[in-house]
Amino acid sequence: MFEHKDALSALNGKLPLQDKIGYVHGLLKDRFDFIDRISVALYDPKTDLLKTFVHSSDDELPLVLYSAKLAGSESMQEILKIGRPRVVNDLDIFNNVPAEHTRRIAAIQYKSSYTMPMFQNGEFCGFLFFNSHQKNVFDEKVLHYLDMVGHLVSLLVIHEMSTTRSLYAIVKTAANITLHRDVETGAYPDRMSNYARLIAKEVAKKYQLNDELVEHIFLFSPLHDIGKIGISDSILLKPGKLTDSEFDIMKTHASKGGEIIDMMLKNLGLDEFPHAAILRNIALYHHEAINGSGYNGLMDEDIPIEAKIVAVSDVFDALTSARPYKEAWSNDRAFIFLQSMAGTKFDIDCVAALVNCRDEVEAIQKRFQEDHLG
Repeated sequence: MFEHKDALSALNGKLPLQDKIGYVHGLLKDRFDFIDRISVALYDPKTDLLKTFVHSSDDELPLVLYSAKLAGSESMQEILKIGRPRVVNDLDIFNNVPAEHTRRIAAIQYKSSYTMPMFQNGEFCGFLFFNSHQKNVFDEKVLHYLDMVGHLVSLLVIHEMSTTRSLYAIVKTAANITLHRDVETGAYPDRMSNYARLIAKEVAKKYQLNDELVEHIFLFSPLHDIGKIGISDSILLKPGKLTDSEFDIMKTHASKGGEIIDMMLKNLGLDEFPHAAILRNIALYHHEAINGSGYNGLMDEDIPIEAKIVAVSDVFDALTSARPYKEAWSNDRAFIFLQSMAGTKFDIDCVAALVNCRDEVEAIQKRFQEDHLG
């Protein structure tokens, strides 16, 4: 009665998303051995960026830690305009297309592709790609099967990201409702998260960060100060300098943040959420210093990379933003300050990553300016 084995039962477990995609790819190759890669790119409507996210491939990776404007890709826009998946059985037709992603796909010698747009509740959220090193492999029989597999993979991705974004929304809403006082508003979260993503991409090779980890650092970085929920108004909103005892209390917002996140994860039944550690580490350790002079005394190698990234992102935005008690610093002045503290307070690689990407920094600032007129 129970002889049949569910081939997809592994998807019921606690595998990371990339492993689930790899598992589905393995089953797919048993039937169609010419399917050499499955990959997903997420879409961010705020920046119009398509961002590589997860993949399954044993090849040299042609597209990781990569993003491009959807507006700059006529072929991708055409898929959305028509509203149907696209089959290209000979990728040589794109040989003269100047786009970087096209050149990198060609370099790894993919010869055909099937591209499926992903939607959540009718809203476009990304693309799913099936690639092969062979030409003319996507016939009607194959496509019928890939349609089913494609929607399964899309559901896996959407479920993962919905959980992540729901967690973000709940934590952020709790902060807003409870505080209504020192919450960073306006475009700060967008600038903060995009600075963090910029730095994470630049240091990814050294710290072995993949696209999925970079995306979660991007999403969770603005939640670093959630622990301020537990700090009283008399300290949080004090206009003058804090006393030593008051500052000691203020410093507890980091540990309180970790406690709040753990409590929320438990109450939401997300104790085993794959990337909970990133959110927790950002809250707990964003005030650590490379030389051990931070809140908990952690030294360089003991500080999680996500916390190092957030520390630089947060301070840079604070320096270059106007506050009631100060004018906004220029980028040059902020860069000089960060460089002067690199290796003692801030991570050298994270500071260099931000400074060396000045054009991207300025694009983020231009895209997410504060609207002081409301």
